[in-house]
Amino acid sequence: MPAPELLDPPSSSWSVRPDALADVLADLDPTDLLLAVPVHRGGLRADSDAAGWLPVVGLDATDVQAAHEPSGEPGAVTRLPLVPGERAARTVLLVGLGDAGPADLRSAGAALGRAGRGRAHLVVAVTGLDAQAQAALVEGIALGGYTSPRWRGPDATPSSAPVAEVTLVGTFDEVTCRRAVTRARATMVARNLAVVPSNTKNPAWMAAQARTIGRRAGLDVKVWTERDLRSEGFGGLLAVGGGSATPPRLVQLSHEPAGATSSTPHVVLVGKGITFDTGGLDIKPAEGMLAMKTDMSGSAIVLAVVAACAALDLPVRVTGLLALAENAVSGSAYRPSDVITMYGGRTVEIGNTDAEGRIVMADALAYADAHLAPDVLLDIATLTGAARVALGRSMAPVYATDDALSDALVAAGRASGELLWPFPLVEDYRFALDSVVADVNHIAGTPVGAGSITAALFLREFVGERRWAHLDIAGVGRSDVDRGLLTKGGTGFGARLLLTWLEEMA
Repeated sequence: MPAPELLDPPSSSWSVRPDALADVLADLDPTDLLLAVPVHRGGLRADSDAAGWLPVVGLDATDVQAAHEPSGEPGAVTRLPLVPGERAARTVLLVGLGDAGPADLRSAGAALGRAGRGRAHLVVAVTGLDAQAQAALVEGIALGGYTSPRWRGPDATPSSAPVAEVTLVGTFDEVTCRRAVTRARATMVARNLAVVPSNTKNPAWMAAQARTIGRRAGLDVKVWTERDLRSEGFGGLLAVGGGSATPPRLVQLSHEPAGATSSTPHVVLVGKGITFDTGGLDIKPAEGMLAMKTDMSGSAIVLAVVAACAALDLPVRVTGLLALAENAVSGSAYRPSDVITMYGGRTVEIGNTDAEGRIVMADALAYADAHLAPDVLLDIATLTGAARVALGRSMAPVYATDDALSDALVAAGRASGELLWPFPLVEDYRFALDSVVADVNHIAGTPVGAGSITAALFLREFVGERRWAHLDIAGVGRSDVDRGLLTKGGTGFGARLLLTWLEEMA
């Protein structure tokens, strides 16, 4: 199989057909065709859509229910192989839709996407879904068919290819489905970048990927080299990246919609881009390093989102900042108790070199506040183990300087299936960041617990008076399982959420 580009993951060809199912199947080669029909809770009913569709391939719903008792639980799949050459499909997939809500439909779609891997054609017949439900099913199919790249030779190859063609039959809206595929592909790009081995993926490599994506998407791209960072005073990026043989970078990508004016909303997204995290001189235990190639997931998500804004033609100005560094151990590594001068002049006492993400993010946030004039400033980062302890791997904390912003992001999380839970910026904990030798300590010098909250409080120091939100995706940014919408490795959590939020803003 030819090695796919990481920035252009293999994907299915999609079409929407409002025709009768029999007419659709008559136009297709049945040799390697999967036909998916829905099963709701309670099984196949005589009055269901499936009961009307199954006779097209020579099956009777009552007989199928009696013989196979297909489950209506979301994502459950009952396979019915058909006699080759005698029917209009090779296999019928009876897929459980549960209550047919968006979460259930994502599960159902993911099961179909997995079942279709390596196959020629998947025909999905469903009716009665609203726009949100259609998008959920399509995203599920797309992400269920995705597999992470593997390195078995000089190039990256997918573990298996997604189904070559997907045909949606029923009351589907083509524009809704196309936009859902675009959001899912943004997640795939973020996942691909997250799992690249760190002996390939360093700050310069990530900057090169940003240039490539920017050129393809028509984005303006600016890259700060180590010399640029030094001359402009990005002390945080330089400190964290100082111990590595591969110097840090800062990347800016800009989506400017046609006809944008000074009144067009401007959102700046900042992504943490630690291409590998040893912990620095406060070195991690060996097992703690195993997943650290994904510690740049925030930057991968921001990169994928800004590119998708162009594909979705969002009438919002969106700027992405990728704060890229490798946190390594060497004689030039930064030390606990160092005092570093951040972009904009504030000084920070280093409490632990393994809390490096907030340092590079602070530089980027301060730059955005000083020069980009955003209406909303948002950052996303695999930042703290405390977030994973608090909420596990199914939802992420969101911090915001106003309730309306928090509410909008939480709503986008519900709509996209990437769930957020509002966390407070507890003012009583701010004293713990006081330093006797600098403007601020970058970790809590006085034990107060609440590590995710104090990290957010530190970041807030660098956003000025901007409307600001922080997504701590340390728990949800990585997966240890290959199940449902997830694949083992980086999850791309936040890409669909942010695109949904930006679409609503538009």
